[in-house]
Amino acid sequence: MMATARLARNWRRAIGVPLAVLLLAAPAFLPTYPLSVLTEILIFSLFAMSLNLLLGYAGLPSLGHSAFFGTGGYAVGLLAKYLGIPAPVALLIAVVAGVALALVTGPFVLRTHGAYFLILTLSLTQVLFGIVWLWRRVTGGDDGLPGIPTPKLPFLVGRVSDTANFYYLALVVVGIALLTMAWIVRSPFGLALIGIRENERYLAGLGYPTWTLKYAAYTIAGGYGALAGGLFAYFKGFVGPGQISWLLAGEGMVMVILGGAGTFWGPIIGAALVLLLRYEVSAFTQRWVMILGIVFILTVLLLPQGIVRLPDRIRQLRAQLRREAPLARRPASAVSPHREPSVEQVIERS
Repeated sequence: MMATARLARNWRRAIGVPLAVLLLAAPAFLPTYPLSVLTEILIFSLFAMSLNLLLGYAGLPSLGHSAFFGTGGYAVGLLAKYLGIPAPVALLIAVVAGVALALVTGPFVLRTHGAYFLILTLSLTQVLFGIVWLWRRVTGGDDGLPGIPTPKLPFLVGRVSDTANFYYLALVVVGIALLTMAWIVRSPFGLALIGIRENERYLAGLGYPTWTLKYAAYTIAGGYGALAGGLFAYFKGFVGPGQISWLLAGEGMVMVILGGAGTFWGPIIGAALVLLLRYEVSAFTQRWVMILGIVFILTVLLLPQGIVRLPDRIRQLRAQLRREAPLARRPASAVSPHREPSVEQVIERS
């Protein structure tokens, strides 16, 4: 067990350090368009990770997570466009708005489990979508809120392009958020959520306040989802009803499951894969959604625990082949030492 934990730590260090260096140096070798795609991957990695706290760790399948994403986006849009609030303050208020929405809706949706929880969260998304669509004077209705000013890091103004400037801003915000999320999922709280996912009744029998733990996870996920939505509004300079649509929540679930639910790196891998398929494959064919569906089906069939578990799957197959290889090389007499007695031997024994 200790060797496995040490191997996992070494693997994370071997991947994490070069990845951090590449992300920091990305504006130096990436043109504007790929850098924009990478920025969007960062933002949706945060969105998928926040959904993973519910789906992967607590076992709560939510189709309403886009409600938090859209709430954060509209909070930033209104504050930045009409009040000129600085980006750090606007993002903080967006997080507070997401947490407040989770605190209000949590007692209702957390009364249920499984498919019923899924339906209630979907209903929440539809209600907010309708409010945004009809409250045109504030939200802009189906036109949304265009013209949101893009924030910049002051010490980089004039040194890098505007695209690179916002990329570094997103990298800092998402990096801090993901580090805190890593601490959360590896804390006793995160382990308790895994226990709820595996056997909530057993955990409740041990005296754990399972409903309170789920409520806390739902609230934390709402705050992180709103932060991702606020960053996305700044990134696009626009926020509209599509950012509250349940389709976005469904896309987030695909990211989580594709990469690996209940893991740290899985949602990040899933977000990167979905967005790369969208932007790169769509340049060659408009059927990128069909290709994504094929990838999703193959992943569920061959890697039910997600792409992040591919190295483990390869190790298992190698170990299985090593165990079976000696048996294949042994002669038949060695493999089957117990032969059936002949007719003469049976007659003699009788």
